[in-house]
Amino acid sequence: MSGAPLVLGIESSCDETSAAVLRGEHEILGHVILSQDVHKLYGGVVPELASRAHLRVVTEVVDAALAEAGIDLQDVDVFGVTAGPGLIGALLVGLTWAKAAAFALGKPLVAVHHMEAHLFSVNVEVPEARPPFIGLLVSGGHTMLLWVPEWGRYELLGETRDDAAGEAFDKVSKILGLGYPGGPVIQRVARDGDPAAFAFPRPMLASNQRPGDDDYFDFSFSGLKTAVLARVRELEAGGRLAGEVANLAASFQAAVTDVLVEKTLRAAEEKGCRRVVLGGAAAANQALRSALAEGLGPDGELYHPSPRLATDNGAMIARAALFHYQRGDVAGLDVTARADLPFPGLVKQ
Repeated sequence: MSGAPLVLGIESSCDETSAAVLRGEHEILGHVILSQDVHKLYGGVVPELASRAHLRVVTEVVDAALAEAGIDLQDVDVFGVTAGPGLIGALLVGLTWAKAAAFALGKPLVAVHHMEAHLFSVNVEVPEARPPFIGLLVSGGHTMLLWVPEWGRYELLGETRDDAAGEAFDKVSKILGLGYPGGPVIQRVARDGDPAAFAFPRPMLASNQRPGDDDYFDFSFSGLKTAVLARVRELEAGGRLAGEVANLAASFQAAVTDVLVEKTLRAAEEKGCRRVVLGGAAAANQALRSALAEGLGPDGELYHPSPRLATDNGAMIARAALFHYQRGDVAGLDVTARADLPFPGLVKQ
């Protein structure tokens, strides 16, 4: 192998089938993301439908990424693929495809943790987004607050105790009749609403909390979702719901944002580091990005991916795979998918 390695990253953990060719750490040569719209009919991802859709298109998606990059499959130096967490059937599609290709070509295979890859997604586009930093990962299934002194070393400061923030967005969107996925549609509707219209709770956020308290960095959004539901039922009974949907969306989004921002600023204060990397689908939320930037102030640094790399994508998988490959973390062909795959290098505070 000469020069920077060519890494093919494959992502199929949920409802996006994606493949990307990355040369070195930051040069995306080809990148294809295919989303599955069928799940909008059901208000959430149906695992069996997701798996079947991945199976139908994975080869075409990889071929398209290779064609965009102007290379053939045999030119790939390293195969990286999501091994978890995620929907087990969906994960197995991408992992099996990558294992077969790596075996056939005699190339190394790297099994990637999906959430770690979200941290790397920002670095693909912004080389300055590197440790040390506070990492805030907000996706449909996970909300995690991390201290990252270096790549591969992650200290878990806080995580969700029930619904993740993205999951809460999806559920509240369904309650409001706005559709799926909830994040983008609530953000859009909230622009026409008043974030102070409804005094929704800020779960696990209290002025008397102190460092060392077991809930100082943790998150909980189930109660907030229930509070929105109660208010919706009250408004429905009074025939006033239709005129309040935008206010409800704005007030709910403001409550989630306040919690995420305050917990992140607490972490920045404790670690003496005002560099924050925001990853996951919620990194596309403008209200969250603006509030974080304002909270960090002029001396702070906030890094977030572009909307394309905020979603599940192959480029972030390739970038994480490159890091692990360079450390010698190559998987055997007996590697399997795990819906509960442990976060590599993670220790709890």
